[in-house]
Amino acid sequence: MDSKEAIAQKPSSSSAETAPRAPARKASEMDQSFARSLAWRAAGDWSSQIFSWLSLVVIVRLLTPADFGIAAMAVILFPYLRYISELGIPRTIVTFRDLTDDELAQLNTVAVLLGLVCFVLASLLAKPVAIFFETPGLTLVVIVTCTALLPLAARAVPEGLLAKEMRFRLLSGFEAINAIVAAIVTLGLALLGLGYWALVLGNLVATLVRTALIVRARPFRFAMPRLKTIREQLLFGWHSSVSVVALNSYQRLDNVTAGRLLGQSALGFYAMAWNLANVPLEKVTSLVTTVAPTYLAAVQKEPAELRRYVRTLTEALALATFPATIGLGLVAREVVPLVFGHKWDGMIVPLEVLSIYAAFRSIVALLSKVLTAVGNARFVMWNDLAALVILPVAFYIGSHWGTEGIAWGWVVAYPFVAIPLYRKTFSTIGMRAREYFRAVRPAFDGSLAMVMVVGVLKWILPSRQPLLLRLICEVTAGSLIYAAVVLIFHRDRALNFVRMAKSFRRSKA
Repeated sequence: MDSKEAIAQKPSSSSAETAPRAPARKASEMDQSFARSLAWRAAGDWSSQIFSWLSLVVIVRLLTPADFGIAAMAVILFPYLRYISELGIPRTIVTFRDLTDDELAQLNTVAVLLGLVCFVLASLLAKPVAIFFETPGLTLVVIVTCTALLPLAARAVPEGLLAKEMRFRLLSGFEAINAIVAAIVTLGLALLGLGYWALVLGNLVATLVRTALIVRARPFRFAMPRLKTIREQLLFGWHSSVSVVALNSYQRLDNVTAGRLLGQSALGFYAMAWNLANVPLEKVTSLVTTVAPTYLAAVQKEPAELRRYVRTLTEALALATFPATIGLGLVAREVVPLVFGHKWDGMIVPLEVLSIYAAFRSIVALLSKVLTAVGNARFVMWNDLAALVILPVAFYIGSHWGTEGIAWGWVVAYPFVAIPLYRKTFSTIGMRAREYFRAVRPAFDGSLAMVMVVGVLKWILPSRQPLLLRLICEVTAGSLIYAAVVLIFHRDRALNFVRMAKSFRRSKA
């Protein structure tokens, strides 16, 4: 058994309790670095997102729905080929802390070769994709789109090294430049009347620019691969890649089920409900889960520090996401007709149900990152493959009750995916369930009180009251009661969270 898998085994109670802790100074420095990394990541994400949204408003007016449709068809192969071409190499570099320069050089060559193979595969599949969509001109668009596989593969090792070295300020800056370049190029080409080519070439140019910046910031040499010396790392990367492919597949199969069995209108209602329940959540959760693996891997042999990170991050995620997700479900009957109009009333019930799943998912997402950080990507892969079987069955059964039933499929079936992750994570880092639930308790208590208060308000407020006034009353009351319960019954831990937020802002400044 190698050192990477050793920690993935269940430690004895004595070893878990006596495992050496990182010195207080080291932990404090790591926490400050983590806060700075989160701050820079947030700054890069939100600044680039705002710029992208503003440019999209103009681009949408310049292009036709057909242009966006062709661009969407062209990228259908891209995500899966990207996962294969990268082979989880950036994550592998972050997790395997003692890779030699020669091993890194071999991985660099492997990444470039895989990128080339996947590009050739995409070129061969371009024609069948065009035939499938009955769009002859799509062949060249697919090939040009998948050209991005080459620069993405070329930056796999440099990007992994930058992440391992915790240079998230630099990476966030490159991400912002990527978004700005994509928006400017796309907008310029759209103004020139290039239609869907504006979307394709805008993203391709941005990818090339970001790759050039990353490779220049952290160049690395190449070496002839010797599979015997990097077999363990390639196997880890394969497990990570398969896991990501399975995850992205089962997260789309609910939409496939709705569209195939319930029709276009039902899919429209369900897809919009899914986006509202999950997309805002993604910005918070992905912010943490993108940065956290580097810091988790840095303490992968220190169970006590791993437990501390899990407690702190879980509490922070729950406090931030529970009121947003659950609160959105509570006010869905007012928000949907007020913001979207009554023609979208069909999305209200699935939105209410999906808000429950979104709250749970916000804290479960961290578990797979912990297991991967300590070298147990194989377990995560098999768990995601099991989910790829379990969840589609739940969606199909739930479809007999319409979009509401598909949404309930997530709520009923997802615990069967999450429970193995909890069991493996707790046994790996020596954490007790009581310790974990204590971290979730402030957000849970506040959310429970919020549900009760908003429920009473819905019952006592006059039905003829304007929707906007009802919404204001419910949001105000729910927010106040949530904050009051957390501050009164969990004051010390709430103040810790406030101090963390202040540290976050100071780091950002």
